Amino acid sequence: MILDSRTAVGMPAAPQPAEPQRLPVLASGIELWACGLAPTAEALAMSAHLLAPAEQARAARFGTPMLRDRYIAGRAALRQLLGARLAMPPGAVDIRRGLRGRPYAEGASGLDFNISHTGAFAVIGMTTSGRIGVDVEHEGRHLNVVGVARKFMTTNEQIRLQALEPEERRRTLLQLWTCKEAMSKATGDALSAPFRQMDVMLDVSGARLMAGPGQYEPGPWALHVMQAPGGHLATIALWKGE
Repeated sequence: MILDSRTAVGMPAAPQPAEPQRLPVLASGIELWACGLAPTAEALAMSAHLLAPAEQARAARFGTPMLRDRYIAGRAALRQLLGARLAMPPGAVDIRRGLRGRPYAEGASGLDFNISHTGAFAVIGMTTSGRIGVDVEHEGRHLNVVGVARKFMTTNEQIRLQALEPEERRRTLLQLWTCKEAMSKATGDALSAPFRQMDVMLDVSGARLMAGPGQYEPGPWALHVMQAPGGHLATIALWKGE
C-alpha cells in the first residue's frame, strides 16, 4: 500500500484506493501496471480525494457517472504510481500538459508516462528511456474490418490481412490498431498521425514498424505487443526521437 506522507507517526494510515497491479517486464526500461476502473463507492471517494481541482472539474463534465468514475479511478491510479516514484503524496503530484498536449509530472526529470483504458480496464506505462505510448483494446471487440483496414492500414498491411481467415483477420487488425495508436500517443499526434502510412509488421517475433514518414521512420521506434489481463490486447511503443 502506498502511504500518504502526511500520515502522523503512531496513527493508522488513511485508506487508499486499490493499488495498480504490476505487469511483467516486456523490455528493459519499461514499467507497466494494470488497474481496474470499476471502483466501489468507498474506493471512488478515496480516489477523488487524490485529484487536483482541475481534474475534479474535468471529472464533473463527463456525460455519465460511469465515465466520470472510470476517469477518477484511472487518474488516481496514475497519481499513486507517480507519487511512489517521486516520493510524495499522490495528491501533491503536479501533472501538467507539455508538447502536443502530452502530460508530464513537474520535477520528474526524464520520466515519461502514458495511460490507456478501454471499458473498466487500464494499462499505465512508464519509462526513462524515451517517450512511451500505450494502447489497449479488448480482444473480443467487434469492428468494421473492411472499413477500418481501408481507412487506417497501409497497402501492405491490407494485403497481409486479406490472406488471413476472418477471425484471425479481425484480431490482427485490432492488434495493428493498438500499435498505431500507441505510436500516435508517444508523439502526441493522436488521431492526426499518418496511420495510413505507418506500415507495421506482425509476426511470431512480435511487432515492427517497417516504414513511415517523418517522425514515424522506423529507426527510433520499438513496439512491444502483449496479452494483457482480462482478455485484452495491448501495445507499448517506445520512441527515442525528439
